[in-house]
Amino acid sequence: MFIRNYSTNVSNLKGVGNSAKESYSSLGVKTYADLLLLNPRDREDRTKLINLEDLPPLFSESKQVNTFVTITNHSFFGAFSKTGRTLKITVESYFGSKKLSLLCFGRNFLQRMIKLNKLYYLYATVNYHNNELQASSFELYEIKDIDNPPPPFGQIIPLYPLKGSLTQKLIQKNIIEILSTDVKFEDELPQYMMNELNLLPFDKAIRAYHFPKNQEELLLAKKTLAISELFYMQIIARKDIEIHRNINKKKSIPSQLEIKFISNLQFKLTDDQIKSLKEIRNDLDNDGAMNRMLQGDVGAGKTLIAWASSLHEIAKNHQVAFMAPTELLANQHAQKAAQLLEPLGITIALLTGSVKKKQRKPILEGLKSGHIQLLIGTHALFSDNVEFKNLRYIIIDEQHRFGVNQREKLLSKGINPNILMMSATPIPRTLALTVFGDLNISTINTLPQGRKPIITHLVSETSRKRMYQAVGVEFKRGHQAYFVYPRIDDSGPQELRDVTNMFEYLKKEYPGVPSALLHSKIEDSEKISILNRFKKGEISYIVSTSVIEVGIDVPNATCIVIEHADIFGLSALHQLRGRVGRSKLQSFCFLVFDNNISELGKDRLKVMRETNDGFYIAEKDLVLRGPGDILGTKQSGFIRLHFASLVNDFELIKIARDYCDKILKEDATFIKLDNRVIDRVLKTANPFLEE
Repeated sequence: MFIRNYSTNVSNLKGVGNSAKESYSSLGVKTYADLLLLNPRDREDRTKLINLEDLPPLFSESKQVNTFVTITNHSFFGAFSKTGRTLKITVESYFGSKKLSLLCFGRNFLQRMIKLNKLYYLYATVNYHNNELQASSFELYEIKDIDNPPPPFGQIIPLYPLKGSLTQKLIQKNIIEILSTDVKFEDELPQYMMNELNLLPFDKAIRAYHFPKNQEELLLAKKTLAISELFYMQIIARKDIEIHRNINKKKSIPSQLEIKFISNLQFKLTDDQIKSLKEIRNDLDNDGAMNRMLQGDVGAGKTLIAWASSLHEIAKNHQVAFMAPTELLANQHAQKAAQLLEPLGITIALLTGSVKKKQRKPILEGLKSGHIQLLIGTHALFSDNVEFKNLRYIIIDEQHRFGVNQREKLLSKGINPNILMMSATPIPRTLALTVFGDLNISTINTLPQGRKPIITHLVSETSRKRMYQAVGVEFKRGHQAYFVYPRIDDSGPQELRDVTNMFEYLKKEYPGVPSALLHSKIEDSEKISILNRFKKGEISYIVSTSVIEVGIDVPNATCIVIEHADIFGLSALHQLRGRVGRSKLQSFCFLVFDNNISELGKDRLKVMRETNDGFYIAEKDLVLRGPGDILGTKQSGFIRLHFASLVNDFELIKIARDYCDKILKEDATFIKLDNRVIDRVLKTANPFLEE
């Protein structure tokens, strides 16, 4: 059978009563398969002797010993109490005369069990205290013959995550019990793939993963199981993509509307923008619906490519829907679209929750008749009464802010519509190769010509005054700034600066400098009014929460101050920093941190100081946070990997992807005899079924 078909309940195992069963359940373990898929959190390598004589003199950090000793003395220490004094067992190295004291806290019964002048195998964590070599965490096994030591010696011992009443010994015994049955696990990969990659048979791999003979066997078991897992992640994500690739490829040419739009621009598109536009246009002109991600750093010009590609569809008399996550952002996009597209005769409408019934009626009629060619909006686009005549192209901005069900509801309003999802949070390479495997991805790496890298300063409390002075210099130059705080007011458990109090403070710091307050509780109409005045230069600085994180484009803004920057995620910090540096002016980002900054906070700020490269930051964010947090899929079955790591196994991901692509290209339905195992696994033992 395949391992995931081993559905016997763990309550059938020896030592698993109701308490252990509940504890297993809290680890997600209900069946024998779940237990065999439980990943050790660590391993103890007892394959090599580490004698007392091998230890350095008077070391400060704990060390491991894995050796043989003779028991030389029993004694007691400490004051008498209800529990009595504490047993101390003195042992001497079998290979020399070095001594070690074993402190038996709460284990005085060991006096009867550990016999003087006998030979024992010892595994212990040791350290020095008052110049005495000691250990309170240890294992002792009596032996008759040093050439025939007990099983723990010479083995690599798995250490599993624990919950409730579970112990390492119970889990280890339970797994050994399962592996001792007559069940043999089938290989889950085609045999030619196993041979070419020099992988272990799956049955041997799962046994070696838990109880390997040596490090070499463990590495090969890990490779086997990880590649299998990554291969099926690729297959599931990409199984439909080859069908789309092979459907009637046509040569695409730009429409006259596109050509006119691009020629009207006051600047040249970058090479990456041109390449991305061609990729999108080719998808739009071919049979089968497009499913593409357009990713690029903040300020890279993604929205411009969205407008150009919209014109390609509008030229075919198709309608386009552009969806933004917030009303603020939808308004920003609508203003820019009107500026760029209305001179070309394009009919544009904005539909958000705040559009009144009287204004909404002609918009709905215009959509239904086909008069409105481009609709920009928020979640209001999902409304049942929003009907299109011929919706063929949907653009979703900041796609990660929308759920799958929301996207599906918008898709249902079109006729097999093409989809372009945009993200200013670049996808790390490993995630692009796996989780987003069903997407074609276009990438804009380069920023528009003339942009200068943003200079990022890390600011401690002692440097706060100088930071305020530096921002003041920018005001004197006629430039603008943002001040960002993590909360609206001073309510809450933490001592954090807030926008309400700091707005009043900054008025005193910059007397006579026009400012405005912006946060989520302010009405959307007022937010839009504030941003319009900011764009016109009527306001010199905005004091805001992170509501300005995306979509705000004011070229004259050259400074952003982010308070308590250490508690923001890397992605949020990078997005916020992207509000400046949107012109040829030199821009600055000040990341202010507290004295009690955490180690994780320090790591984030170091990354921000090192680089402006969003793709590098995305990779670091993956390392610091993990894929589930980044994708918002922490509880998703699809992102749960037992054996592979999306952070550390990039080479294995590439290998799995290459095989996946080759098989899907040559045998997408797995008809060939060698590939039938893939179909069987997907139908009966799918590794990534959503719970």
